[in-house]
Amino acid sequence: MRSVTVSIDVPQTPEQVYDFLDVMAHHERFTDHYLTNWRCHGPGRGVGSGATATASLGGTRTDVTIEVVEAEPPRRIVERNISAAGRRQAHGTYDIAPLPAGGGSRVSFTYAWVRAPLTDRLLAPAVRATMRRANRTVMRRLAAELARHTGTGTGES
Repeated sequence: MRSVTVSIDVPQTPEQVYDFLDVMAHHERFTDHYLTNWRCHGPGRGVGSGATATASLGGTRTDVTIEVVEAEPPRRIVERNISAAGRRQAHGTYDIAPLPAGGGSRVSFTYAWVRAPLTDRLLAPAVRATMRRANRTVMRRLAAELARHTGTGTGES
């Protein structure tokens, strides 16, 4: 399945964005509209930090395990996601880049399926649209949480 990417521009520096995203427990604050019942494990930040949460999307509920597998401060965090009893495996990648004019950062999130259940593959356009909608909301909520965390405003692209 083709990946889904969403982006948002925020006034925070890449270092501020990375510092916030690096803490796994912060993710609940901007994803709890579809990921609930968060249980963090491992270190609080960096490679090896993780969580298990219940995903409710497209009328289905499943537990998803998230673990940071790669970190390149202040520009990239890669998470491995496993759900549907291992039948769904994906990588979620946050890319953080400085904006050229006026400071701030562009935060992009790419959800890339490594393995997908047959139903996901058969319904790929609908599954991708659902993930895109959910992750656009994630980006808007991330911008708001960053503003609260750093005391600065937000901007969307």
